[in-house]
Amino acid sequence: MTSSLIPERPLLISPTLAATIGLEEAVLLHVVSELLLQHAPLYRQERRFAAITEDTLMAALPFWSLADIKRVQQSLQGLGLLLVEAVPDEERTWLFAINQPLSAARQRAIATSHSSTTTTVAPAAAAPRTGSNAGVATRLPSHWQPDATLYQQCTQRNIPRDFIDRELTTFVLYQRDRGKTEYSWQRAFLTWVISGWEKQRSVQQAKVLEAPMSNEWMPSDDAVSILEHGGISLGFIESAVPEFVLYWREKGTVGSEWNSRFIAHVRRQWERYTHTLTNDTTPRPIPRDFAPDPACYDVLGMANIDPAFAEAQVSEFVLYWHDRNEIHRSWNTKFLQHVKFKWAQQSQVGQTLMARITDRSWAD
Repeated sequence: MTSSLIPERPLLISPTLAATIGLEEAVLLHVVSELLLQHAPLYRQERRFAAITEDTLMAALPFWSLADIKRVQQSLQGLGLLLVEAVPDEERTWLFAINQPLSAARQRAIATSHSSTTTTVAPAAAAPRTGSNAGVATRLPSHWQPDATLYQQCTQRNIPRDFIDRELTTFVLYQRDRGKTEYSWQRAFLTWVISGWEKQRSVQQAKVLEAPMSNEWMPSDDAVSILEHGGISLGFIESAVPEFVLYWREKGTVGSEWNSRFIAHVRRQWERYTHTLTNDTTPRPIPRDFAPDPACYDVLGMANIDPAFAEAQVSEFVLYWHDRNEIHRSWNTKFLQHVKFKWAQQSQVGQTLMARITDRSWAD
């Protein structure tokens, strides 16, 4: 004998609909739409009604009590999504309809077969309709106000009351100026408020993340790791920090993606460096007559370092390394790091930055 953990037809709920009107409301609306297809139809007001008993609803929604069903039902009626009428002389039986007009083709098909196929259910002629102007598309009154249900649904989404009240004035003016009609202004306003609140939160979050460049800024470990995995040496990365900070501080730009900008900046400099700089392949001491490759000045120029300043550092650089008598593969690389450090030191980028890039980093 086989068994199943899902012996019944599952409920299919639209995430977008649930986010707009509420999860419970989306569940009940789906169940009612399924029940309407299972019961004999009554067509009127361009909608398909069906008589459904309270017992049928409870059987279809065993996880709710009747009080819960009524509570969610009233919420849907307040939103103008559900039409409910009492059936005369039948206790605990109600006419339900989704407040959405049938398509023109469906209306023609019903009219053609009406005389032979219509199932008659006595309408509740005197029964009041629930919801505002249920089943009728109307223009928005100038003094229209949402009911308490909408405020409750907005509270569940953490939308403050003052935001709703501010949006109400704009909503009424906008809709009246355009002469629009709606079957449910309650539903239209709820969608308006939710959309406006989400847009405002997105803008606020973006502003919180934005900040000007600071003297203490350093690339994140992730940014450095990305560059190192791209084959860029750590010394080259660190030597690029001072001019990057200085450049953006002088521009006064406010941003939220400094690490991304730094990665792009270093990659551009590295590409220029590796493609235009003559690389030494054999380690050797620095020559007495060492002169930086012209491409060095191009790379330093990209960092907004004065070529005259760079040229003035050559004598000190040669003397230092000649006295140390060390050997290296590329004296041009060492020269770039030396000049960038000296430029940062002169510009007084900041104590934190200078603590990381000491006067010996370019010699390691």
